[in-house]
Amino acid sequence: MEITPNFFQISVGPLLYYWPRRDTLDFYAALADSPADILYVGETVCSRRHELRADDWLDLARDLRAAGKTVVLSGRTLIESGAEAAALRKLCEQDDFPVEAGEIGAIRHLAGRPFVAGPHLNAYHGGTLDWLAQRGAVRFVAPLEMDAETLGRLLQERPVGLEAEALVWGRMALAFSARCFTARHFRLKKDDCGFRCIEHPDGLDMRTRESRGFLAINGIQVQSAACLDLLPLAPSLAALGVEVLRVSPQSSGTLEAVAALDAMRQGRRPVPVAPPAGIERCNGYFHGRAGIDLLEEAA
Repeated sequence: MEITPNFFQISVGPLLYYWPRRDTLDFYAALADSPADILYVGETVCSRRHELRADDWLDLARDLRAAGKTVVLSGRTLIESGAEAAALRKLCEQDDFPVEAGEIGAIRHLAGRPFVAGPHLNAYHGGTLDWLAQRGAVRFVAPLEMDAETLGRLLQERPVGLEAEALVWGRMALAFSARCFTARHFRLKKDDCGFRCIEHPDGLDMRTRESRGFLAINGIQVQSAACLDLLPLAPSLAALGVEVLRVSPQSSGTLEAVAALDAMRQGRRPVPVAPPAGIERCNGYFHGRAGIDLLEEAA
């Protein structure tokens, strides 16, 4: 495929894993010097994770904004307690940064303030996009299981002024549960989990009896075993009308994926990007096939 310059912005989604504080801060320091335009920050998976607390995320957001990045605060996708609901309300009522709404309750708390509609809000048709835009959405993240044909139709139905964002690299978060899968794996109670997530910086692999990668677990999340890799299709997504291409953080390869996207939007041929060791690549649902499949395409 010949690479021609395309205009799109590069975003890095929220960190889905539980990393040590120093590793997290070093990661974002590197992103501050990267070509990424938009950075999403905040704890979106488990309120018990405490390496960085709410005020730490806000301080980090301010530092990243000072470095010239557009910063969005990401909210939880699953709210299970009064304390979590109160924390979400506080996040939505601050007016220093825009918010990525991970669930419908956040939209009510935002009360018309501009926000990004996250990928798990089930925005599958134009009517939903109209409803979101009327409530303040300025951008929506396409559902992760949406194929290219369906996405193309959805983009034709979106209201004027609503931007689209799509995940192009990183493990996909496929499902959420009130149960903590990581704690259960180690035969621990959810409220006495020992924070075992921190031992698995890319989630915990689940394999079939034939030892093939099947899924990954990350606290309350079920993720794809393989790393989504639509990097070679970035020009096609931009041509389709997607204004922002998202990379989801992994323990390695994230900065390289950002650099590859930057190379493509400048018309340069990118260097291939490898996911973390032991993780395979896939195309997700882009081609309308099983999400675990991989069709190799030249960048």
